[in-house]
Amino acid sequence: MKILVPVKEVAVLDEEFELLDDRPGVEPDAIEWDLNEWDNFSVEEALQLREATGDGEVVVVSVGGDEAEEGLRACLAKGADRAVRIWDDSLQGADPLAVARVLAAAVESESPDLVLCGVQSSDGVHSATGVALAEHLGLPRVAVVKALEHEDGALSVERELEGGMVELLRVRLPALLTIQTGINEPRYATLRAIKQATEKQLDLVGLGELGLDAGAVETASASHVRSMAHPDTGEGAEMLDGSPAEVAARIAEIVKDKMSS
Repeated sequence: MKILVPVKEVAVLDEEFELLDDRPGVEPDAIEWDLNEWDNFSVEEALQLREATGDGEVVVVSVGGDEAEEGLRACLAKGADRAVRIWDDSLQGADPLAVARVLAAAVESESPDLVLCGVQSSDGVHSATGVALAEHLGLPRVAVVKALEHEDGALSVERELEGGMVELLRVRLPALLTIQTGINEPRYATLRAIKQATEKQLDLVGLGELGLDAGAVETASASHVRSMAHPDTGEGAEMLDGSPAEVAARIAEIVKDKMSS
């Protein structure tokens, strides 16, 4: 089984940071990069599936600049077979739908049996890339998967619903799943594996090699960041003193005043 796992190196902000003056963004010195939490679980699930079937290949793919290579190398150290980094200057600031369009071209070139995405990224929190990717590819998809088993060319999956409910589904391959945290326990790479990861294949691919151009990415995009600003500082909390009845009466006055203003 060939499994493709899109991963993302996410931005982690320092507690104190400054916004850029000339464009939307944050001062680079205030940003650290780390592999997205949800992607750790999707990579681990791919590795466990490969081990359970006894053969196959796990390919990790990231749309990102130089910072993405560290995350890809981490995935290779954990056991992924090879990695692909896709980048073009036109992808700077690309939204989830544009990223999904680029990933779709990569998936089409790889022709995997299964695509495993994280449910969301910790910096964007859109939960959009995986489901948009499935739509581009015309693949059956299941979102927020908390358990899965492979049997006879299909997957039995448990999907997390609201209120703690679980939906049990059977999905034929090829398919796309978005993986929830807690589905497994991600492994740690050994020092030896980290050193060996530097020898594994990591390809840098441009848009042209995927049959795309900047226009195709722009057409797929649905949003652009226009500006970034710190939130306005509020007036703070109003502390209410008195008996329970007096506090309740004061709350009622405040609610009436806010509703009439």
